[in-house]
Amino acid sequence: MDQPNKRNAKPARFWAILAIAAMMLFVTACGGAKQGAEGNKTQGAGGQAADPKKEVKSLTVGYLNVMDDAQAMLAFDAKLYEKHGLNVKMQPFESGTDLIKAMVGNQVDAGVLGFTNAVTWASKGAGLKVVGGAQLGFHSILVRNDSGIKTIEDLKGKKLASQKQGSTADIVLNGVTLAQAKLTNKDLQMVYAEPAQAIQSLAGGAVDAAFVFEPYSRMAQLTSPVTQIYEIGKVWPFPCMVVITTDDVLKKDRDAVNRMLDAQKEAIGMLQKDPQKSAEFITKRFIEGESFKTQNGEVKATTVIKESIQSQTFNWEITPDQIKRMQEISDIMIAQKALDKPVKVEDILDLTWQKEQQAKK
Repeated sequence: MDQPNKRNAKPARFWAILAIAAMMLFVTACGGAKQGAEGNKTQGAGGQAADPKKEVKSLTVGYLNVMDDAQAMLAFDAKLYEKHGLNVKMQPFESGTDLIKAMVGNQVDAGVLGFTNAVTWASKGAGLKVVGGAQLGFHSILVRNDSGIKTIEDLKGKKLASQKQGSTADIVLNGVTLAQAKLTNKDLQMVYAEPAQAIQSLAGGAVDAAFVFEPYSRMAQLTSPVTQIYEIGKVWPFPCMVVITTDDVLKKDRDAVNRMLDAQKEAIGMLQKDPQKSAEFITKRFIEGESFKTQNGEVKATTVIKESIQSQTFNWEITPDQIKRMQEISDIMIAQKALDKPVKVEDILDLTWQKEQQAKK
């Protein structure tokens, strides 16, 4: 990571860097994994008790500690998994790559992670299936207020912090965001860093811009003199996060997978209809304490997370248009040489549960 530019690291901004550094203790980069897995607790105020006549089944669900995975975390924290007859162990990971490797290695049963991970491993012959939707991509570009950057075209020659090469963020940054501006990553000075490090570098002046997701985008705007100039979900909506499991798990116990999807569907409903209540459940995963220090004073921690939730588009369905967009992403990955061989997206979809839900409408 580049060191902050001393000319730009003005004393007035030093507190912002300290605030973000402190935040990193609780919101770690791209997955912010807390050490150890979480098991269902016996007490909680979210879901109702499971049907006593219904056999309780166990699943290990992998997740990243980012807003994209809010439905998986909320289903756990609000006891919705329990309500649907599941004993879930939540296993945190630092990246989608680590999560998908654990899934292929039978260390976790299912997870919410980037669609590009499923495509990458499917091209290697891994038996994976996308079984449900989760979230449409939110990736924003933040720029320093003193950078003079107003548009994507203005990034030429500037330092941009983004996730590592081959990540979902990197694929859409190069294949969509920069391509639409007739730029490539060779036209910029790329700094590859995890989101928390990216916004720390942005606050300190080590980079001119950062390509990040929530809640990092919201937190950075509250603590540092930065502005959002772009959000890919507004110009090129795509199914970033999906629910993935393995062929083996589906063969072994499809009912358990369906219950997981039922719980996450209910969680998505809560995120959409009551972001405040949802924030009260999951804020502790991102911010310690009751308040969050901003440039203009302290605000409630739940308010920060509520706003992050409201910036997202959660959706348990995978529509025909989204399948087409998935294929576009797969083709972009081929062009970027990120895949071993072409993948037909329909071959890695198993929307049996979704079709059953749609039939009930």
